[in-house]
Parts: sequence; structure tokens; C-alpha cells
Amino acid sequence: MKGVPDGLSGNWAMKKKLTAWVLAIMIICCTTVAFPEAASPAEKTQHKIEPITLTVYISTLEANLDMVFYLMDGVTDLLWVDLDSACGLLSGLGQVWRNDKGFELSYAAEGKTITLTRENSFHMTFDFEENRISCLDYNMFLHDSTDTSALDLLYMKGYNAAGEAELFQRNQNATFDRLGSDVEFCLSDYSIEMVFQDGCGYIPLQTLGDLILTPAFGLNTFYNGKAVFIANASLFGNETEGYTPLGEYYYSAEPCERSEALAEFGYNELCLALDCLYGLWEIHEIDSFSNLFWQLGSVTPLKDRNASEADKALSFFINCYLDDLHSGFNDRSWMNAEKTVPAYFGTMYNKYLLHLQEYSNIRNRILGEVPVYTEVGNTAYITFDSFDVTQEGGAYYDSLKNGTLPNDTIGEIIRAHAAIYREGSPIENVVIDLSNNGGGHVDAALFLLGWVLGDAPFCVKDTFTGALSTASYRADTNLDRVFDERDVLTDKRLFCLISPVSFSCGNLVPAVFKYSQQVTLLGRTSGGGSCTILPMSTAWGTMFQISSQRRMSFFKNGSFYDIDQGVDPDIYLTKIENFYDREKLTEYINNLF
Repeated sequence: MKGVPDGLSGNWAMKKKLTAWVLAIMIICCTTVAFPEAASPAEKTQHKIEPITLTVYISTLEANLDMVFYLMDGVTDLLWVDLDSACGLLSGLGQVWRNDKGFELSYAAEGKTITLTRENSFHMTFDFEENRISCLDYNMFLHDSTDTSALDLLYMKGYNAAGEAELFQRNQNATFDRLGSDVEFCLSDYSIEMVFQDGCGYIPLQTLGDLILTPAFGLNTFYNGKAVFIANASLFGNETEGYTPLGEYYYSAEPCERSEALAEFGYNELCLALDCLYGLWEIHEIDSFSNLFWQLGSVTPLKDRNASEADKALSFFINCYLDDLHSGFNDRSWMNAEKTVPAYFGTMYNKYLLHLQEYSNIRNRILGEVPVYTEVGNTAYITFDSFDVTQEGGAYYDSLKNGTLPNDTIGEIIRAHAAIYREGSPIENVVIDLSNNGGGHVDAALFLLGWVLGDAPFCVKDTFTGALSTASYRADTNLDRVFDERDVLTDKRLFCLISPVSFSCGNLVPAVFKYSQQVTLLGRTSGGGSCTILPMSTAWGTMFQISSQRRMSFFKNGSFYDIDQGVDPDIYLTKIENFYDREKLTEYINNLF
């Protein structure tokens, strides 16, 4: 999923020109939103369809527009959208939110079939007669036009408006794709209906969100009876740290019971979304989420008209059954009158917290406050407890000139590289300490890989479509806008320190190191975590996240291998104290050669 980091951080990516956004969306949408004329005598109206004009807030209260939605058969808490209007909305999101100027989406109708077609000719077809949505290639339909590979997870483009290189270079010669299978969403299997009436095609807003908005843009749809919100949990804030103005307005609506129609649809839509987008279904031995909910006794509470009961059931299911650390319950529905949902913690989550506490306490006892970069004799130690990005690509060049380079992962790598290669530097060994790294932003992890390896291979599998993609990236660590050997730790002995705390991108990096045979892994088996995070919503407005269908892998002998079980070290350290006694570790490293 483009632009959504491995931990729902990454607010730097949301600094958009809101005025341009609103104007672009309004220009697109205002030409397409229209309620159809009354049915002719020859046409029989099957549904009572009522238009309702609502304000749509995209990421903030400042970015908003008015748009026509629809209520079906008197149900007031479930919104529908016509596909013509949806086409305009998606076009605006692609061009402005994702900043993909090449993104184009066209609308065509023939009989009771409507087709949305991207500028790359890949399309999504809505067959209202068969109640089915199909895609020749789902990944390419959602594809960013600037991506090198079909499953490119790198957010930064790698160049600016002037065509100058920025931080990353994609190696076209080392990139290949194996396209996925054709995709069909048979909505009747989930008792979800699309409606074609009076020459116009309607689908539930939540279905549009789950199948296109969420996987393409990392945004979810919400309707609180007052307005529509296109956002995700990170944009709403939370009760503990405080809600953003967007979040405050979302929760300002008066809580209420769900209608029977919403309760039923919400459950069915949840099953559809999870069947398609949850990336670890095979490992969890899930044939369908409908069957799983029945086996776990979750169907009744998830269909309860009381949103509090549904939220509790969903929270328990995600945190205690899925229990994969990437998946988690984020916040309640606006319909939920109880301001908090009981905190549930699964076995894996509790075990991870114990590991984190153990390693952190021992490190603090031995090293105290740990600087990102430190030298012990001929060995440089670079410690990353997370992968963070705080700026757009070009801003790092300006920050270096102004002496304001940020203290995020990319900024620290740039500083470390300069220190290691300063005149008279004694550094012969470089140790990347990821022993307390719980993950973070993919872009930062790829920058580190490019710095250490030169060409950083990155493999992704889409568990829904079966698509496979390998891409290779280089990093401009000296910020000279040239990608060469001066950006890489080519002449140093390289090590990486890992532990059970090394999770997600903190697991991906050592997995790629292991495959490269250029870096020696020290420590204990890493914590695993192979999927990117996908923010999700329910039709009744609950916020959660899952391990997405984009599974990070490594490539060997022509095959893709999952990294969810973690990576074994090359050299096992039996005592945690030895991770952080850097004098002793430096001596040990030097005696290896």
C-alpha cells in the first residue's frame, strides 16, 4: 500500500497543498455528481433511492467539499455512491492525495455494466446483472503510475519536479514482476448488493472504500450521520494523546444503535474486506472469515445492533486471535456510547512486551542513554530503535545546506556516513544495532539497505492476487545526487545485531542482509513480521489495522520466501549483556578475522 508506513506513523506524507486538493476534487466531482432523472414508465423502480448532499472531509477539516450520496430504502445510517461520482473522487485522490500526476480514471457504461479504466488500460468492471466486480489485474489497477514495479512500496518518487535525483534510485535492470491472477469479487457470496436503476449504478460507500480507497491510498471511509470522512486512524488522533479537530468532529455525533440493515451489511462487508486484504490467512489456516467468526462464536456480537458489543467482539478477535502484532484495534465507532473499548492483549503481544522490556532494561543498565552513532576503537555502532522519516525527499538536501538535518533515520544515516568516511577515520567495522527495533517506515528501511548493500533488493508478494515483485534501490547517502560507490559501506566489515524485539522492518532489514551474504548477523532470532500495515474501518465506523496482503519476502533460487517467522543469526549470543558490552563485542568482532 503506497504511502502507508509500517506502523501508521509517517505524517510527513500528509503535508499536502490543501487548497489545490479541494479545487482539484471540486472541479472533478462537480462535473459528475448528479441525481438521475425520474424513471420512465417502462422502467420499474425496485428501490427507493434518496439523494443526500454531505460535506466530505479528506484528512483534515480544511480539505472538504460537498458531494451527493444516496440513502437506499429508508435506511439512514448506510450510504451509497454512484460510480460516476466515485470515478471523479478517485481521480482527485490519485492526482492530489497521492501526488500521482499521471493518475487518470475514466468512466464508461454499457447496459448494466460500468467500467472504470486507468490510464495504463487496466480496468475494474462492475457487472450489475451478475452482482460482481472483476479486475484483469487488481494490482495494476491500483498502481501508482510512477512505480517501477507493480508492488512498489517505496513512497518517495526518487526525483523532484526538475528531474533531479532525490535520495532513491530504482534500478530498472534489477526489477521484475510476475502479475497476479484475475480477480473477481462475487458480492452475492457475501449478501452484498449493487444497485442499477434509472441508468445509474450504485454501490455501498464502504465497499468502494474497502476495495479501492484503502488498498490504493491507505484511506478509509466513515459516515457519522453528519458528514463523510476520508481518512484513517492516524488522522483522527486518539483519546489518550488527544483527538485532532477531525477526530473531535467525527466523535461529536450522538451515539446510537445500528439499524438492522447496517448491522447485517457491516458484518458481511467486514468478511469481504478481510478475505481479500488480510495477508496471513494462509498461515492462520483461515479458509474464510465468515467460517472463522462462526467457529469462534463471534457472529452474534458482531451483528449486535449495539455498536459497543460489535466493537468489543472485533477488538478481542483482532488482538487475541489474530495476535500478529501488526493487526490491532485502534478506536471505537462513533455509534459506541462507551468511550473506551476493553483492552485485550494476546499471547504474542504479551511475549513481545516482555522481550522489549528485558532487552531495554539490560541495555539501559549497561549503556544508559544510547546515542544513535558512537565509536568504540575501530568499530562504529549505529543504533536504530525504529525507522522514521520526517520529510519529503528533496527536503533533506535543503536541510543539509541549512545545517538542520533532522534526527530521523535518514538524517542519522547521512551523518553516520560522513563520520565513517571523514579524513583520518579509524573505522573498519560497522555494526547496525536493530536489537530494539520494532519497525517503522519502509522508506527509511530501504535507505539503510541501500547504504549498506549498494543495490538493495526488495521482494513483495500479494497474497490476494498472487502477484510477485522484486525491485532494487540505491540510496544517495552523501546527498550529491549521484548514486555510486561513495554512497555505500563497500570497504567495511559489516554486522547487524538482532533480537526477538527486531520486528517488521526491523526484521526485513536483517532478512535482506542474510540473503546478501555481505552482513554478519549477531544475536538471537528476530521477531518476525512480514506484512505492511493496512488501516481499516468498519461500515459502522470502527478503526482498526491488519497485516495487509502485501507480504515482504526474500528471493532465493527463483523462489519467494516468507520472513514472518524471523531470521536466525549467523553468530548466536547467549547472554543479552553481550549485546551491549561494546568493548567486549568490539574485541570479539576483531578476533573473527
